[in-house]
This record gives sequence, structure tokens and C-alpha cells, in this order.
Amino acid sequence: MSKVSIIMGSKSDLPVAEKAIAILKKFDVQFDINVASAHRTPSRVEKLVVESDADVFIAIAGLSAALPGVIASFTVKPVIGVPVSGALNMDALLSVVQMPPGIPVAAVGLDRGDNAAVLAAEFMAITDECLRDKLLAYRKEQAEKVLSDSEKVVSEIFG
Repeated sequence: MSKVSIIMGSKSDLPVAEKAIAILKKFDVQFDINVASAHRTPSRVEKLVVESDADVFIAIAGLSAALPGVIASFTVKPVIGVPVSGALNMDALLSVVQMPPGIPVAAVGLDRGDNAAVLAAEFMAITDECLRDKLLAYRKEQAEKVLSDSEKVVSEIFG
């Protein structure tokens, strides 16, 4: 069974992680979650990554957002970086997307833990047909919601 490891740079990143958790639960994807700082506990980050049985890592961090890159330095498995918004949004965003050659990190938008979980599921769905079917159903749900919203807007405007 596929598994995701969520690593947050600090406890304050939990609201972003909760978005990822909701999606992973919706798709019945196993996950674990930990707090480990790239700067304050680098050996903990290394241990979590090296000893993990996860297929994909989601790294959630703000400010310098070094965590996704540090995780990627310890594994060849996919790492998805989620920059966390704050006083310096661009710093976190650029830290995730501007990785050096050879150590890529996938990046999603600020606070988009939900998109990180969907992307993780898409990676795992390459070899997991059941998960692929759940993703297709999720996409269908999203499309139906847009159509429903459109009908409501038209009804509100034109009666």
C-alpha cells in the first residue's frame, strides 16, 4: 500500500498539513506526520527520511523553507514542497522552487497542502490502479461542483 510522509518545519504549520491529511484520508492513503526543522534538528530530518517507508514526502515549511531541499538531499523519492505564507511569502516560495540542479523538489502554491496531497496521490497512482480510480472520481466531483455553482450563479442573477 502507498504511503506519504508529511514533515512540517514547525507545529505552526499544522493548519497547512491538515489540508493534506483531509485529502489523503479521502483517498485512503496511509501517512505519517512529524515535526522536524532543517536548521534546528537536521539529524532528525535525516533519520526520518532515511528510515521512512514512504513513497512520497510532503515537506511543509515557511520562512527560508529549506526543509523540502534537505529532505530531497537524503532520498531519490519524490518530495513535494509546500511553502507556508507569512510575513515573507516570496522567500518561502522561492526557496522551494529554486533548487540546485540534480536535487529537484516539486512545488505547490502557498499553503496548498491539499494540492500537495493530490500530487502525491497522482505520483502513487502511476502504479496503483485503485488510487487512480479515486483520483478520477475526485476530478469528476470537482467538475460537478463547478457546474452546480454556475447554475446557482445564473439562477441568482436571472431568477
